[in-house]
Amino acid sequence: MQSKDQKKKIVEKLAADLKNSKAVVFSDFRGLSVKDMTSLRRELRQEGIDLAVIKKTLINIALKDAGIEVDVKKLEGQIAIAVSQNDEVLAAKIIAKAAKANENLKIVGGLLGKKALAIEEVNALAKLPTKEELLAKLAGTLKAPISGLANVLAGNLRGLVQALKAISEAKN
Repeated sequence: MQSKDQKKKIVEKLAADLKNSKAVVFSDFRGLSVKDMTSLRRELRQEGIDLAVIKKTLINIALKDAGIEVDVKKLEGQIAIAVSQNDEVLAAKIIAKAAKANENLKIVGGLLGKKALAIEEVNALAKLPTKEELLAKLAGTLKAPISGLANVLAGNLRGLVQALKAISEAKN
């Protein structure tokens, strides 16, 4: 059993994390083995995402302190909360992948900034590409016209070299 001071510290830390978060995913982990939960925590931690199992009452207090209007008590099951400070998509993506691999893990809601998300919206968020993937696509899109121009210019030079070579061979 936790003391009031311990609970207060948990709520304060969670409220601060929620204020600075880009995305939050609520998941029901009932029936998930310790091994699976540990591997999920490890995978999330590698990406800078915190996964915590906190009582719904304490989560509600932290949400209220952070200025977010969501009632976690309405969500089913035992709630684990994944808070992402850096990426809007990554937490949903990792938990959705883990939920496909293990039927005991279920996404039950989430937040994007301070906006509440339904299960379908979190799943749609999980299907989006990550920030790094989007930046790579943008770089490829920007690079394509330049590469095409370089190939056209190089083609003209190749043609000139071949014409000069043919002229020199014809003279010999």
